[in-house]
Amino acid sequence: MNAATQAGPVAPADSVGLVGSAVASLGEIILGKERQLRLCLACLMARGHLLIEDIPGVGKTTLAHALAATLGLSYQRIQFTSDLLPADIIGVSVFEPEGGQFRFHRGPVFSQLVLADEVNRATPKAQSALLEAMEEHQVTADGQTYPLTEPFFVIATQNPLYQVGTFPLPESQLDRFLMRIDLGYPEPALERQLLLGRDRRDLLATMAPALTPQQLLRLQGAVPRVHASDALLDYVQAIARFTRESAEFEAGLSPRAVIALLRAAQAWALMHGHTGVLPEDVQAVLGAVVGHRLAPRDESRFRGAAQIGQHVLEAVPVP
Repeated sequence: MNAATQAGPVAPADSVGLVGSAVASLGEIILGKERQLRLCLACLMARGHLLIEDIPGVGKTTLAHALAATLGLSYQRIQFTSDLLPADIIGVSVFEPEGGQFRFHRGPVFSQLVLADEVNRATPKAQSALLEAMEEHQVTADGQTYPLTEPFFVIATQNPLYQVGTFPLPESQLDRFLMRIDLGYPEPALERQLLLGRDRRDLLATMAPALTPQQLLRLQGAVPRVHASDALLDYVQAIARFTRESAEFEAGLSPRAVIALLRAAQAWALMHGHTGVLPEDVQAVLGAVVGHRLAPRDESRFRGAAQIGQHVLEAVPVP
């Protein structure tokens, strides 16, 4: 029995308060991005992993660090470069002469929150070292399997593919990320606050956890128990069917993607105090969940995940 089960269920009102405290804490660091912050927390509550794609300098790394501090999680940052090796991520076995045997030295992936910074600057071989960890919450080295800590959450940042020195993530790895978001530029008034205020790194040092890892595990355990009616499931399946039958996409949503959409909607419903999943909960997370999974046949047809999500929403009526 895991910690989430031992602690008992989470009431909708409790989830609203816990998430609200975390959003308020994060909002002191990342200004004017409440929707993105809530998507991040919903992704984590759904036991998913997060991909942030944007230009350098908009706060991607700061957001990951702030999430770790707000949630009281152990944190490691891995800077992905073209010469990064899988052993630099998962660890390496070192021979110890005094004992006459190899001993496994754990890599930075053995943390509760791992930031894979600029993940698409590493080669596909290094990128693939994260796949088992993200999917199975374990790593295998020299034939031995090592479980990862719980909760376990990967945030990867990705630079736009037009920038020099990037390797596009393969579809199989993109599919491991439950959500993809971007932060974008701040509003002028908020940018002025950044110019006149304290350095974000100084503020990070003063952050106190708004949630404990145990509370987070309880929230994660409560997400699959949020009720989804037959009509709601019909809506989710109608969305999947549209993407599979549409001539606008190279391929439709896979069953794993449909499960991800439902889990994300359940997390969004829980964090807003809903006793069951509403169509509005599905609509709120749709762009972040499907935008990196649906490849348009005509790239000029859509500008980003938001337009892809909006197109699907407009095409699929609510039952």
